[in-house]
Amino acid sequence: MNLLSVNNLHVNFHIKGQDLAALIDVSFTLNRGERIAIVGESGAGKSILGFSIVNLIDKPGYIKSGSIKLQNKEITTMTPRLLQEVRGKRIAMIFQDPMMTLNPVLTIGAQLVEAIRSHTRISFKDARNIAIEKLHSVQIASPEKRFNQYPHELSGGMRQRVIIAIVLLLNPDIIIADEPTTALDVTIQAEIIQLLLDICRDNSMALLLISHDLGVVSRVAERTIVMYAGRVVEEGPTLEVINDPQHPYTQGLLNALPQMALPGQRLNQIQGNMPSLNERPTGCAFHSRCPYATDKCRQQQPDFIQSGVSSVACFMVENMITEFEQNTDEESL
Repeated sequence: MNLLSVNNLHVNFHIKGQDLAALIDVSFTLNRGERIAIVGESGAGKSILGFSIVNLIDKPGYIKSGSIKLQNKEITTMTPRLLQEVRGKRIAMIFQDPMMTLNPVLTIGAQLVEAIRSHTRISFKDARNIAIEKLHSVQIASPEKRFNQYPHELSGGMRQRVIIAIVLLLNPDIIIADEPTTALDVTIQAEIIQLLLDICRDNSMALLLISHDLGVVSRVAERTIVMYAGRVVEEGPTLEVINDPQHPYTQGLLNALPQMALPGQRLNQIQGNMPSLNERPTGCAFHSRCPYATDKCRQQQPDFIQSGVSSVACFMVENMITEFEQNTDEESL
């Protein structure tokens, strides 16, 4: 049984009398201990997907249709009381900016203890001991000292470690990490990513990593889902997606990596911009930026097809597979 199943998920935003689609027909599964990355540019729908999974979409956004199941329990129809049991205890979320997550007027210890006691009935002393143990587990030096400090007294990397400690307090089944290293220095980013990876491996926790950094994704994720304009356009094992990208958008993301340009050369980039919610084009949403687009791409939305071990929604790939199969059949005659 899958730990998490997302099926045909549609999320809309009702703005100025218009119903605008933010997520369109998104489906995937996540197994216990598995690590999946959701990648794409800003505006692709990655963070909205993360918020949808824990049912934290605020108005004017809403889940229009589809299913999100944690094992056999449907999250989209849960009562607030049941959602309280799921959030933090079963599914925990790490956000981009720790200063937006931590309360600046409460000590680190107070916030850790509050997180524990909101879900369990234990004494302050026991909660404090658990909190200090978790601070130690995320490699924070002098956890007893940090327990009594305020967020502004810690560095950015240490604050993100505190957030990870809070996430670990209740031993969740799934961690959703939404760009967890965006606000950190490069050296600190590597430490935080390695810490997350070690924690998930050691505790058999599933990880859903939301990122635009394919370098990070290649180190962490076993499977990668590529999103564009609210849709999944490619999905497959991470090494296959990175080493043999099928969709032109995935190819563009990889070509835009700094290491793909020679020293002194301009960095490669995908021409154009991600369409806004109220300017979504007909057909394949990527067609205006795609060097291989045809009239069919501009008029029709491609279905998913299997290409090797990956799935991809692209007419160009479909045509290549069809042509290959025809040539193979002719040679066998």
